Amino acid sequence: MRDFSHIKHLIVKVGSSSLCDEKGNIDSQRILGLVQQIAHIRQRGIQVTLVSSGAISAGMKAMNLRKKPETIPEKQALAAIGQASLMKIYEDMFHIFHMKSAQILMNHDDFDDRKRLLNFYHAMQSLIKYKVVPIINENDTLAVDEIKVGDNDTMAALVVPIVNADLVVLISDIDGLYDKNPHIYKDAQLIEEVDEVNHEIESMASDTDTQMGTGGMVTKLRAAKICTEYGCDMAIVNGQSPHVLLDLLDGKPVGTLFHGDVGRNLNARQLWIMYQTWSKGCIIVDAGCAKALRHHKSLLPSGITGVSGDFSMSSIVDIIDEKGVKLAKGISNYSSKEIDKIKGKKTSAIESILGEHDYDEVVHANNMVLVKRSEKHD
Repeated sequence: MRDFSHIKHLIVKVGSSSLCDEKGNIDSQRILGLVQQIAHIRQRGIQVTLVSSGAISAGMKAMNLRKKPETIPEKQALAAIGQASLMKIYEDMFHIFHMKSAQILMNHDDFDDRKRLLNFYHAMQSLIKYKVVPIINENDTLAVDEIKVGDNDTMAALVVPIVNADLVVLISDIDGLYDKNPHIYKDAQLIEEVDEVNHEIESMASDTDTQMGTGGMVTKLRAAKICTEYGCDMAIVNGQSPHVLLDLLDGKPVGTLFHGDVGRNLNARQLWIMYQTWSKGCIIVDAGCAKALRHHKSLLPSGITGVSGDFSMSSIVDIIDEKGVKLAKGISNYSSKEIDKIKGKKTSAIESILGEHDYDEVVHANNMVLVKRSEKHD
């Protein structure tokens, strides 16, 4: 039986498909059911942070639109219209249970900038102190890339170290992870427990988007990777069950549970490099250099065979081998233009080529995080 008696902070992510009725309209009764569960969880002494989609769907309802628009500006406009009405519904529902909520709109850029990330951390700590339920959503009105991927699954995972969460629950319209697509194969089996998100597990994810949202199983597995690297458990459950959160916390076998990896201890800086920033480009290295990197060596110019992307000094970059396999992620000491000039050269030649020599290493080992398993670069 699953034991969640240690849980102190829970992050709940709810997708659009779990907030809408069969016609695609925001369903106040579904939100009421979710808020009621959160109220019961709070009574157990567990702090809850909610990551909620649904702004665009709420905007569609407000504008009496039946079909989601295809253009980015229209989606942005609907997100702006819908976010206000969605938060009003949440505010009213939480008020029924004598609870207060707060809105926080985030972009991935907010995680890239460490100063803004620190401000976010302090704001969240104050909300927790005030016993307020933070409701986080991507700022779809401004974030073009976020609208394209609708990745609140990843957003929930990135919030884990901010609130020191013990468990993340992704509520969707699917029961969990299956060994194959249950919409196609009638004999598909639900996977109840996952110890590691490896290639075998990833192969089970046919990226079939949910009807209302845009986040399929692939994005959920990416979120599971991030959560488990943090040492945090993550579960995927079906929101159609009216008490699914309470059932999960009571140890009932609902959904799929991904166990946090307690064996890999990345420090805060490494976690920031690996997960809370987007890579601005990539550096390609030869086989000998790849082997050295796997032994935690710094990246020197001599092992570099190519560079991709246009990035400046201090940018986060992916390091890949010549087959396109991602080896590591790190902070570059040189710009892409400078790396292109010194690639394949010895460190002693840097000054004569660039006119200055600030670093021997293109990426220092202390500013590099190896991927847990080699994976194909996107």
